[in-house]
Amino acid sequence: MATTNEAVRVFRRIVTGHDQDGNAIILSDAPPNRVQQVGGPGGPTFFEVWNTREMPVVIDRQSGEPAESGLVLAPPKGGTRIRVMDFPPEGDAIRGLTTAEATEKFSEMGGAEAARSRTDAPHPLMHRTQTLDYAIVLEGELTLVVDRGETTVRAGDIIIQRGTNHAWANRSDKNCRVAFVLIDGQFVDGL
Repeated sequence: MATTNEAVRVFRRIVTGHDQDGNAIILSDAPPNRVQQVGGPGGPTFFEVWNTREMPVVIDRQSGEPAESGLVLAPPKGGTRIRVMDFPPEGDAIRGLTTAEATEKFSEMGGAEAARSRTDAPHPLMHRTQTLDYAIVLEGELTLVVDRGETTVRAGDIIIQRGTNHAWANRSDKNCRVAFVLIDGQFVDGL
């Protein structure tokens, strides 16, 4: 695991498949093998769980997750991605980011083109991807910030994020863990 955060609490990723006779089997049962902290101490930790490269998803006997090098913010074109993220409490270092520094943070995530930071933005880490995202808060609380509003979400809440400009702010004093399912999308209606 490549991470600088030694206090990372891992979870299991169980992958199923089929044997030669078509019977369902468990192919692997282990923590995700791609874990990366972004932005140094105090930055979020990404647990890359799985991705697919096409829809409909090819279901075969025992192929594994398609290989990727490095962290990539969005799902593959025509595909999906599931990741779990740990958001530590947000400090002044995040709130005080310049536009260039915010764009650099998104570059570390493989998503510089998603950065929408500007001096009058409601949060320096505003970003937008051409995706439909399901965000499931597993523990803690987090504030979803959009261009014109915000709401605090807590464990058990589910957000349907539809390609909107947004940021996540952990204004609490505890870690927040969120599972994200990202699905490649297409903007229409002049979006």
